[in-house]
Amino acid sequence: MNVTNQRKAYGLALLAVLFWSTISSALKITLRYMPFDVMLFWTVLFAIFFLFLMNRFSKVPLRFSSLTQKDYLSSALMGLINPFLYYLILFKAYDLLEAQVAGALNYTWPIVLTLLSIPMLKQKLSWKSIGAIGISFVGILFVSSQGESLLGKMVHPLGIILAVGSAFFWALYWILNMKDSREDTGKILLNLMFGFIYMVLYFIVSGRFPLWPGLQGGIGVVYIGLFEMSLTYVIWLKALNSSENVAKVSNLIYLSPFLGLFWIRNTVGEAIHLTTIIGLTLIVLGIVLQQFVKQQK
Repeated sequence: MNVTNQRKAYGLALLAVLFWSTISSALKITLRYMPFDVMLFWTVLFAIFFLFLMNRFSKVPLRFSSLTQKDYLSSALMGLINPFLYYLILFKAYDLLEAQVAGALNYTWPIVLTLLSIPMLKQKLSWKSIGAIGISFVGILFVSSQGESLLGKMVHPLGIILAVGSAFFWALYWILNMKDSREDTGKILLNLMFGFIYMVLYFIVSGRFPLWPGLQGGIGVVYIGLFEMSLTYVIWLKALNSSENVAKVSNLIYLSPFLGLFWIRNTVGEAIHLTTIIGLTLIVLGIVLQQFVKQQK
């Protein structure tokens, strides 16, 4: 085991976790200055700009002349799922819910991934896995009801549905990405480009124009484009590639939502509910147990 590489992997992973932990706060604050769909338009545009620069300096820069029809069709589909549908739904959820609620529910995607793996990857679900999913489901009820009732008087039904629904699109995107062997930064860049085309069509159909949100809103979309959709993703990939044990590094991601509560409290100003902490703990516990069950097979 290369100790230096492993330390580098942990350092990069923790840096990515730190950046991602700030995103819920950044989203909620930026939404004060513009509608959710306008935020997505400008965020994707800046993400394309940043990722294009990073890709140009990568070992395998994207060359459009070498792209095949299959590459374009694949990115057209993946760009429809993410960023277009995934972030459009997620940003609307943040618009309707407290940042702590939307952020916690966004971490249900590994549960959805497990469920989608049954029909799409032909994987079987053991009783232990079902039990782990059940723990996470109880956590979802805690977060969704905020203590009103575990049988579920949701704080905002549409917002809850959208937050959990966004997890479906991210899990679907993850499965398709697993089957796509193209270089990561170039692939994600092309996906973002198609996503931006869908955003342009979205505004054409809606008869609106996404006006520039001003200085404060502009800072927000630049920050989200850099630290949610481009730079942090590259850092995370480098952490995984540098690690001798991918699983140990991957598990660090679950520090992000808990650290995110600190930022939400101190930047957005939300009072963190005990039910959010309990619910988020149960959601993450169920996910970790689910991974443990898979490793036991």
